[in-house]
Amino acid sequence: MSLNKLTIKRAHQGLVKRRFSAVELTEAVLNQIKKQDRQIHAYLTLTEESALSQAKRVDKKIANREKIGLLAGIPVAIKDLILVEGVRCTAGSKILANYIAPYDATAIKRLRRAGAVIVGKTNLDEFGMGSSTENSAYGITKNPHDLERVPGGSSGGSAAALAADECIYALGTDTGGSIRQPASFCGIVGLKPTYGRVSRYGLIAFASSLDQIGLMAKTVEDARIVLEAIAGQDKMDSTSLNPPNQTTKGQFQIKGLKIGLPKEYFVKGLDSDVEKIVRAAAAQYEKMGAQVIEVSLPFSEYALPSYYIIQPAEASANLARYDGIKYGLSEPANQLLDVYLKTRQHGFGDEVRRRIMLGTYTLSAGYYEAYYLKAQKVRTLIREDFAKAFEKADVLMGPVAPTPAFKIGEKIDDPISMYLSDIYTVAVSLAGLPAVSLPCGQVGKLPVGLQIIGRHFEEEKILQIAQDYENVSA
Repeated sequence: MSLNKLTIKRAHQGLVKRRFSAVELTEAVLNQIKKQDRQIHAYLTLTEESALSQAKRVDKKIANREKIGLLAGIPVAIKDLILVEGVRCTAGSKILANYIAPYDATAIKRLRRAGAVIVGKTNLDEFGMGSSTENSAYGITKNPHDLERVPGGSSGGSAAALAADECIYALGTDTGGSIRQPASFCGIVGLKPTYGRVSRYGLIAFASSLDQIGLMAKTVEDARIVLEAIAGQDKMDSTSLNPPNQTTKGQFQIKGLKIGLPKEYFVKGLDSDVEKIVRAAAAQYEKMGAQVIEVSLPFSEYALPSYYIIQPAEASANLARYDGIKYGLSEPANQLLDVYLKTRQHGFGDEVRRRIMLGTYTLSAGYYEAYYLKAQKVRTLIREDFAKAFEKADVLMGPVAPTPAFKIGEKIDDPISMYLSDIYTVAVSLAGLPAVSLPCGQVGKLPVGLQIIGRHFEEEKILQIAQDYENVSA
């Protein structure tokens, strides 16, 4: 039995029945990383010593016949945008090359309380800005299904690590699709929770009204376990809150469920093979007793342009703190202004500088109302679109990305083409809704994801619906 290939549930069962130890499970994962990660480059930092120490503590509890939780002793990979105390956190950028996190993010604290074993920090597009994990200052991550293709981004390192069995589950972040798109490209389950469901405290900020910590798992059941551990209100994050109405597992039935397929998601630009696979998944739900209807999201065509106004504007404000004075890289110069300019020039990559300039421009005098304010008004219309669609349908479904994983280098010199990779995910982020990416087929050997979108705080519902599909298609 290859321990690193286990799910959370099966690994937990093996631990409590003493078929293997937490140390053996952790060593299996670390050995897989050492064996395979030179090719994939999913990890930026390994925390082998502390991981084995965490695993030993769990083994001691088991030996003492103490009850352990579902995540105790289970190895997890963490996107290198989330702070883990005492561990380097680069955000994929030269500007934070030697930054050591002084505290744990709230999500990490909650995982530690659950007994999780953190094996390392994963690669990403710099500061989360990208859809391919080619924008990292520390090299490109490759898709385990095809090493000539991207794993998606910006949480490509977490997705690739999980798909290559270099961890049992992973944390990522999603600003405009950065969990769902790599999950689709790598053939795993990826959940972007409702904005505010998981605390952002300890997450290096990119676009604060959009950023959300989420998760990647091998099964829907595992995704539910991880969400339960990391979700909840946090006094350190004023935007975090508990769901208004908690729902229970198994409450949602497929029979009679109304599934809305937005007609705007099935138009020119969508790969024909991807469309067939997504429509086949919807047809499978019909066989299970659901009703599939067409709905409309008329303002979805404006989601991408409004997102690429709001997000760079917030990035421009958030990244102003990297000035070469407070922390991170500092380039020496005779004048203070030159310290700022040289540090940011040498510390930031091309994509980050592009977005900072875009954001600064849209926030500048004379352009704020013409661009940023107008984009926020469109955001409101997009939210209203979803609200109207949910009056007709219980959940919405569609593709995660217009194509399967594309080749490394194929889009890196064409920013617009790269941004279009997020065309089906950014509207969900602008509306703050939860969505799950679920493997639903393959084009050749490349995975395709089905996106299931729910109302605010309906994670349990969309996960249950996803699990019902997973059960019949396994």
